[in-house]
Amino acid sequence: MRASLRQLATATAAGSAPGLRRTPAALLPPIQLYRRVLRANRRLPTEMRVLGDNYVKSEFKQHKSVENPLHIIGFLTEWQLYAQKLEGDMWRGERLDKEKIDKMSDQQLGQLYELLQEIQRAETEEGGEGSPA
Repeated sequence: MRASLRQLATATAAGSAPGLRRTPAALLPPIQLYRRVLRANRRLPTEMRVLGDNYVKSEFKQHKSVENPLHIIGFLTEWQLYAQKLEGDMWRGERLDKEKIDKMSDQQLGQLYELLQEIQRAETEEGGEGSPA
């Protein structure tokens, strides 16, 4: 993401979701947001943190060269909302909006499905450890 696009992102108001604490009207620049998300991931259980950190690093790396301002603003907005939810511990039990799922590309739906499988696998392993054989 170019420096000029960082300026564009800082001049844009972040979307507000119900229940989130108020934040400054501007989006964080990519590097500050990246660090904030990784710090917020520290609140997660170890297995989830490792999975989350790897995913965050991968996503930010893939979007490093994006030049479409609308795509950048959407990307930064969603990650900022993610960080706010983790910081406020509001992520547990939350469901994805049907609108967001409908807007996802086939690749994004595939990633979401892989994430679901990974979570289910981790829960199965976790549940199997405590039960007698």
